[in-house]
Amino acid sequence: IPLTLYNKDKANQSNLILVSAMSPTPAGEGKTTTSIGLSLALNQIGKKSIVVLREPSLGPVFGMKGGATGGGYSQVLPMEDINLHFTGDFGAIEKAHNLLAAMIDNNIQNKTNNLGIDSRTVVWKHVTDLNDRTLRKVIVGLGGTANGMLRESGYDITAASELMAILCVSKDLMDLKKRIGNIFIGYTYDKKPIFCRDLKAEGAMAALMRDVISPNLVQTTENTPAIIHGGPFANIAQGTNSTIATLIGMSLSDYTVTEAGFGFDLGGEKFLDIKCRNAGISPKAVVLVATVRALKYHGGVPLTDLKKPDLKAIVKGISNLNRHIENARHFGLPVIVAINKFISDDPEEINLVRALCQESNVPAISVDVWAKGGEGAIELAEKVVQITGTTHLPFTPLYDLNLPVEEKIEIIAKQIYGAGEIEYGVKAENDLKKIKNLGLSGLPICMAKTQKSFSDSAELLGAPSGYIFRIREIEIASGAGFLIPIAGDIMRMPGLPEVPSAEHIDVDEAGNITGLF
Repeated sequence: IPLTLYNKDKANQSNLILVSAMSPTPAGEGKTTTSIGLSLALNQIGKKSIVVLREPSLGPVFGMKGGATGGGYSQVLPMEDINLHFTGDFGAIEKAHNLLAAMIDNNIQNKTNNLGIDSRTVVWKHVTDLNDRTLRKVIVGLGGTANGMLRESGYDITAASELMAILCVSKDLMDLKKRIGNIFIGYTYDKKPIFCRDLKAEGAMAALMRDVISPNLVQTTENTPAIIHGGPFANIAQGTNSTIATLIGMSLSDYTVTEAGFGFDLGGEKFLDIKCRNAGISPKAVVLVATVRALKYHGGVPLTDLKKPDLKAIVKGISNLNRHIENARHFGLPVIVAINKFISDDPEEINLVRALCQESNVPAISVDVWAKGGEGAIELAEKVVQITGTTHLPFTPLYDLNLPVEEKIEIIAKQIYGAGEIEYGVKAENDLKKIKNLGLSGLPICMAKTQKSFSDSAELLGAPSGYIFRIREIEIASGAGFLIPIAGDIMRMPGLPEVPSAEHIDVDEAGNITGLF
């Protein structure tokens, strides 16, 4: 899609709808499926709507989560091509990222044109778009002096690359190139900070990403336009599609439906405090996706028993959904709960969820888009139109950018996650000093933590509070324009499960792919 389709005046008149969710579970909640279904339904009731989504990463496709194109009668097509890198965007990002890694080591190796980089301080790793835990920490430069400087490095998954984050906050190609130049690399031996621009690498990297800057246009099962662009994870990055894609969607439709990854505590908060603040936009409403299964899981029911009716577990698990509702209200935004229906759901359970949400003064609407497409979300679409038809002020950011880094982290951890105390590891303490010395304290916060819990521990389900939130280090993403505190044992390179999805994916002699979902 050409960037010239962005029209500021038209975008300002569009209704931006943010779809997020309660804390995810292994059973899956269907946030993307619901986002697509809502856009389909809006078109069915006569409103002009476009859905704007992220591009899938091969890590989840071949790992545990599967693809990211929706499902059933509520998905974007062609599903197989989209899930398997149909545009090459991820490949270009990967190559541009690794080009910088090669130029760093080349500069360290050469005696002439040498910046004097202290290899011990280099923070720029390599990336690949696969889950491979063995690559988290590697030694490069083995084999003698001809093969470079021996040093410790590692790999992140491509979705965690700062270039992915930069793509998703950039406004055009020149903004992209400038941000690439601002990437922090490390220090010289005399403690001078080194950035990508010092290596003169930003031009070649931007050239590799020249076509990546343009969003991709596909369509849904009901021919609704869908824009897919960028794919950062929300547990390690900002978890939302590109600013460019969202603005173009808003320029071309009256209702732009977009999603923010995982639960509202991660994707939703970052969507507002990072993306919307940077782009100067504000959603008119938040749709929180919940499922009966997820509520029972957060109420203590084992994964194997989620199909069994259990009203008591729903009453217990509603605490998780309620906190996400409260968090959305922190920003001054109206909230609608979409109960994504599964065939195993008992009608009495759905009615209970509706009643519990009513107690919190939040409308809860059952949707059945997997089986019925847009028809299964007509009531939700009508409620969205009703809510956006009233006057709403722009959202209120959670924190002031000028606050000290520690205060911004504390506000997120206590107000959104329910933490009682923040604890910094030795490396995190040193990183805070580094950030202050580099003059980067005014950047927003992009927390990296488990998506499975409000806390830094995947085991604390429901709505835990008063716990110690532990931050082990803080990465600097000066090109993307934010800081990344890393909490608990979250990894920027995931591993494969015992039985990866890749075992079930196949292709026949005619080229037909099976096993993707």
